[in-house]
Amino acid sequence: MKKLLLILFVAVTTTVFAQNQLNFEFGTFDFLKDQTEVNVQLKFENVLFQADNFTEAQYLERRKTEILAKKNQEEWKKWSQSWQEFKDTEYLDYFLKGVNGWSKKIAFKKNVNTKYTLIIDTKWVYAGWHAGLVAQEGKLTADLIFVETDNPSKVLMKLQAAQILGKQSNKHFTMEYGRIAAAYEVTGKQLGKALRKEIK
Repeated sequence: MKKLLLILFVAVTTTVFAQNQLNFEFGTFDFLKDQTEVNVQLKFENVLFQADNFTEAQYLERRKTEILAKKNQEEWKKWSQSWQEFKDTEYLDYFLKGVNGWSKKIAFKKNVNTKYTLIIDTKWVYAGWHAGLVAQEGKLTADLIFVETDNPSKVLMKLQAAQILGKQSNKHFTMEYGRIAAAYEVTGKQLGKALRKEIK
């Protein structure tokens, strides 16, 4: 029985570590060695949610039903406004906080005119949950695609952030969008760490 439990633990741990990482699909960081800034864009289109792979419309409809069952229309309005704000600005800001905390040679910024642009193409999100003292972090899967800014069809490097687990580190963590934001921040940190190893 002990052997069976040990095998199961190792299998689960291996799966978690295999998921919670950056996978290099092609390219190297060499093209960034003479750069000081990189523009960053976030794509949040056709994203799937939760283990059931809901569309965003399906996910929001479920959340609306849950919120209205417990609270009121005003609370749903506040929640949906915050959801949109995080999509529009906060997710990218959290990613930038994460990557710039580790990438000392290159500054990653939004809305800047640079030779290269990093596109964060969000593919899948797990919103996690929060129940007082116990919580499940959010997870993020996204393609990180470096392109030439003036010729976006020219892809220089592609990585996949595979089910990156967020950390309980921001004031909005009790809400879905806060937990998702934390996953963007950890994704940024992982990219920054990888860059720091390659660009001295």
